[in-house]
Amino acid sequence: MSFRNFASPWWFLLLIAVAALVGGYVLVQRSRRKRTLRFTNLELLEKVAPTGPSRLRHLPAIVLIFALLLLTTAMAGPTAEQKVPRNRATVMLVIDVSLSMESTDVAPTRLKAAQVAAKSFAEGLTPGVNLGLITFAGTATVLVAPTTDRGGVAKAIDNLKLAQSTATGEAIFAALQSIDGFSQVVGGPDGPPPARIVLMSDGKQTIPTEQEDDPRGSFTAAKAAADKKIPITTISFGTADGTVEIEGRVQSVAVDDTAMKEIAQLSGGDFYKAATADQLRKVYDTLGEQIGYEVKEADASRPWLILGTLAALVAAAGSLVLGQRLP
Repeated sequence: MSFRNFASPWWFLLLIAVAALVGGYVLVQRSRRKRTLRFTNLELLEKVAPTGPSRLRHLPAIVLIFALLLLTTAMAGPTAEQKVPRNRATVMLVIDVSLSMESTDVAPTRLKAAQVAAKSFAEGLTPGVNLGLITFAGTATVLVAPTTDRGGVAKAIDNLKLAQSTATGEAIFAALQSIDGFSQVVGGPDGPPPARIVLMSDGKQTIPTEQEDDPRGSFTAAKAAADKKIPITTISFGTADGTVEIEGRVQSVAVDDTAMKEIAQLSGGDFYKAATADQLRKVYDTLGEQIGYEVKEADASRPWLILGTLAALVAAAGSLVLGQRLP
């Protein structure tokens, strides 16, 4: 029943007619009272009408006026902020498939947990969102270009394979390139659809080794995303105790929260930390709500219309019961 603005406030001019009805009703009641007082034989009046009319007879008229107020408000087109599905948006899901994702600090492995959560995220996105998929290790690979076909994305997620190294910057640049190419195809009079990159990684960039100043590094890529107004939502997945065995040697693969926070900040995006499969699922659920829906000023007249109609029906029924006629 809340509202912020009205689409057609001039409908409130009908309140003048409602006020006129109220005034007319009051005048009719006073006129009826005066006619009663003119009856000079009070003893005969008491015998004919021993009890005065009940005040309940006014109830249908009051309810009817209330119904008219509600219906007038509905016709004025109240609007309110409502969460509605996006009808156009582009999201590139970028998943780290470096060897560190084989760590079992997140059961059964980081990669398996990531696959389950990413599939749930993809399948739960609203139909108006075009979703693409990129994986990266030593290089970045565009597995699925932005599309509304969730089946293709889910199948690609099921078939993820691990590889050596972590080229986070290359992955971000690949995502930006995919978004640019897709926007040129679908961009209309309203411009390209809003876009976002969702980057999930568990480790520090290894290619190139310089993360901060290298032209192909992740920080440089994050700044390029900011220039294009494409925020990067980063998910730092894993724990500080993660290890993997590579070529017979056990190596630490502690998650790098600091770098992931910096990428999100530089791009104007958000940072999330997920140390368990359940936490990762909750992060993706949150992102699905944020990405798949937007808050808009939408029509809020329906509850006013429903209540107004019900009140009018109650007024009509009350008139028939109390007075055997409509007010």
